Amino acid sequence: MTIARRTTVPPAGEQSEQTVREVRPWRDATRDVLANRAALVALIILVIIVLVSLLAPLYASHVAHTNPFTSNVQGSIVVDGKKVDVMQQSATGLGVTPIGPTWHSRYFLGADGQGRDVMARVLYGGRVSLLIGSVSAAICCFVATALGIIAGYMGGLVDGILSRLFDVVWAFPVYLLAICLSIVLLTSTLTIGPISIGSGSLALPIAIISVIYVPYVARPIRAQVKSLRERMFIQAARSVGSSNWRIIRRDVLPNVLPSVIVYFPIMMALNILIAASLSFLGVGVQPPRAAWGTIINDGLPLLYTRPLVSLAPGVMIALTCVALNLLGDSLRDALDPGSKVRVGS
Repeated sequence: MTIARRTTVPPAGEQSEQTVREVRPWRDATRDVLANRAALVALIILVIIVLVSLLAPLYASHVAHTNPFTSNVQGSIVVDGKKVDVMQQSATGLGVTPIGPTWHSRYFLGADGQGRDVMARVLYGGRVSLLIGSVSAAICCFVATALGIIAGYMGGLVDGILSRLFDVVWAFPVYLLAICLSIVLLTSTLTIGPISIGSGSLALPIAIISVIYVPYVARPIRAQVKSLRERMFIQAARSVGSSNWRIIRRDVLPNVLPSVIVYFPIMMALNILIAASLSFLGVGVQPPRAAWGTIINDGLPLLYTRPLVSLAPGVMIALTCVALNLLGDSLRDALDPGSKVRVGS
């Protein structure tokens, strides 16, 4: 979507043509997205997931009456008027197993191997997973947009250096690069000037995930800017003496912004997936924090007796990522129908 610009001074009390032409594409795009049933359902699902995740502390304290981060292997609850131990002897002779789903306020989805409420942990895990996914996607899109615009607009040596840096990151499989960086940085403290990031900090997986996907957004932005650079309205702005910064801010950025908006939900879905993978492997979110990937890992020993421990966070990951991709596809159709997102794996 190319936003044409025309600078005119409107009569008093009237809206400028520039304002009308800039607002209308966004208004039309919003209408198209809301008219898309799949996008509307995806948006509703995302809002519900975000809300229930944000309300996790209230659920844990006022509904489940539990601390989802402390072991409760000696605890018991009352179900239908009967006292039931959280950890029980298995009827199949497999030793002690946690209580299954009660479908009541306490232990709604049962307990994990340490007697912790699965439902409460899944909601808390959503807070962490959504935080990592959204923040890393925002950082990735911001850095990639800046580098893509600089490389595409400046050209020459600057473009060559940045393009080679993109190629270096692009050469590694995403998951392999993320795992290697996580293993290396988990064994030490990452220090950037006055900032120190410890191995247990959420800033570590956010930083790693943000960096590895930058080339996949920056390269198409660079190509788009190189095309825009030759357009007549850019040449006209140069001919009247506009500075590079002014041209980028007023003419280039508004035309690449729709593409960036399209990339954001897709990158967020990819980042949630890779964050879950790293946490599952033990090189992502570290205890005592809970993320969807760590909860799936916790449920592996109970996969045959209490499959909901692993299935519940898996379903949340699937719902979130499918909804984000549907929303991203709808935004692409509305804002930038010519855009095709290519992401390596």
